[in-house]
Amino acid sequence: FTSERPCGNYSAMANARKNKRKASTGQLVNFVPGSYLDRTSRPVYAVAYLLVFIVFYEIGTLLISPDVLNASIAHGRIRVVSFIWLRNTLEYIGFSPRFVWIATPLAVVCILLALQLTSGAKWRVYVRDFGPMTVECILLAVPLIVLSLTLNRSTNGYGVAGGGNVRTDTPVVACAAPPGRTTPADPGAPGPVTPAGRTPHGGHGFLVNIVTGIGAGIYEEFIFRLVLIILSMIVLQDVLSVPKRTAIIVSVLLSAGLFSLHHHVFILNGAVQRGDPFSMPRFIFRFLAGVYFAGLFAVRGFGVAAGTHAWYDIAAAVLNAAFYHP
Repeated sequence: FTSERPCGNYSAMANARKNKRKASTGQLVNFVPGSYLDRTSRPVYAVAYLLVFIVFYEIGTLLISPDVLNASIAHGRIRVVSFIWLRNTLEYIGFSPRFVWIATPLAVVCILLALQLTSGAKWRVYVRDFGPMTVECILLAVPLIVLSLTLNRSTNGYGVAGGGNVRTDTPVVACAAPPGRTTPADPGAPGPVTPAGRTPHGGHGFLVNIVTGIGAGIYEEFIFRLVLIILSMIVLQDVLSVPKRTAIIVSVLLSAGLFSLHHHVFILNGAVQRGDPFSMPRFIFRFLAGVYFAGLFAVRGFGVAAGTHAWYDIAAAVLNAAFYHP
């Protein structure tokens, strides 16, 4: 009996560590320790893999809109809404407008590193895993491209719904656009009404779509998956004592619903702002995309979820420019 008790205690402690890790990172699935799936689902891998995307987004924003650092227009002109929400939060805390542009991506990095620390997982990162991660993210983006094309055809639209939808009547961009057409459209069309190539930045339309799509992949997943789902689970389970399965379903649906809604209407600087004109195909596509990204986040972690989002937006921008641009 004495030999069995330590074994039982060890098993309980191991299960407790696994549950702690899943709770701290938002994951619902544990893989074989040390395997590719286990390594790449860790928060530290999200930091390492997404670092290039983060730097590209910041540099791309500065190249396209150099006045983004000007305190008089501190929010920039091609920032995604979720980025500005995080930026405004940091400004409210006390960061200066000129420093907050670097504090915003650092906040994402620091939170991911904090989750890595609390998870108790290993910190070692293998660069050789980045290639397979890229292939995985691109393959996981394919179902969204197929869904986008399917909904476009069903609503007589054109093109692939991409994350670089830029409107001429708003200074910010709500990315991960729904079924839309990149050719000139009328206001009643099922997609963005902005004609192709007409962006606030002249001939930089394609680059704007790439940059904002990458920004959406990082910051929308950060806000609507990493932050919102984890906070929802904490409130529902720890505060309201909702059963775990119910809490998961409610958290995913809430995240997907708000993710879709914020592309049409959102609050910025204390005022309600309008994004893309509302239509049911747009809302449904973004809602289903939100559910899909939530599933990736729960199973594969933040790095793969954000990477898939970013690569989908990149693929959409490339396909639209190559096949649907007039």
